[in-house]
Amino acid sequence: MTDEVEGAWLTVHRAAAPLLLCMPHTGTDIPPAIEAQLSSPWLARKDTDWWIERLYAFAPALRASVVRTAVSRTVIDANRDPSGTSLYPGQATTALCPTTTFDGEALYRAGSAPSAEQISARRREFFEPYHAAVRAEIARLRTLHPAIVVYDCHSIRSQIPRLFGGLLPIFNIGNFGGASCDAQLTHAIEEVCAHSSFTRVINGRFQGGYTTRCYGRPLDGVHAVQMEIACRGYLHEPGAEVDAANWPSPWDDAFAAPMRAVLERVLRACIAFASEAAAQKR
Repeated sequence: MTDEVEGAWLTVHRAAAPLLLCMPHTGTDIPPAIEAQLSSPWLARKDTDWWIERLYAFAPALRASVVRTAVSRTVIDANRDPSGTSLYPGQATTALCPTTTFDGEALYRAGSAPSAEQISARRREFFEPYHAAVRAEIARLRTLHPAIVVYDCHSIRSQIPRLFGGLLPIFNIGNFGGASCDAQLTHAIEEVCAHSSFTRVINGRFQGGYTTRCYGRPLDGVHAVQMEIACRGYLHEPGAEVDAANWPSPWDDAFAAPMRAVLERVLRACIAFASEAAAQKR
């Protein structure tokens, strides 16, 4: 069973495996009224999780469900706590409606940053429908399976000194300090990564954002994990310095193939974990 629901900015692919992929940061769409307030269209899209939807294009063949927004994270970040609470207290991060890039550059022209009313409007128009779709898919899949995996898909440039020191490992697996999923799921994902040529870390700089923390309820059969991939693992990434001339790097299917092969094994491991967890509950 598969079902595709596509709107102006929200796509939901419904399938039957016990796996839901969430893609909150792959979008580049910005409404004209908001774009008119911005200092630079390129800066507004600089921190997009570039080409992640292409990297995971094999997921429907595994019968995984996918929820994806086409709206840029500059409009609203669907992976931030809507209350405004920082996911990483004491560390640099961006807000529900970011006003700076990851590098600290101003996104809005002077005096044009979104007001509280504008933020509330964006939350109603984009954030709430996105998460309503995620919740609906979790509920639907739970009627089919006693256990499911919510897998939050992300990527980030390998070097961003404002956010972290040095070079980020390729695979950054986050489970909110072990609270968002069973340890066996984390182990299964790490095992796949360990048998690849890519570096990895668990709960390093990135432990999981709002999606992982909100929906990960392992005792209720919902196991959530975030996979943050350093872009050099699947893109020809420039160095620490990027500009409009070199970023984003064009999609290169051949270059991304080794990463895609590992990710396919990761998703298969997620499905196997959920199936085994379900069997144990019977």
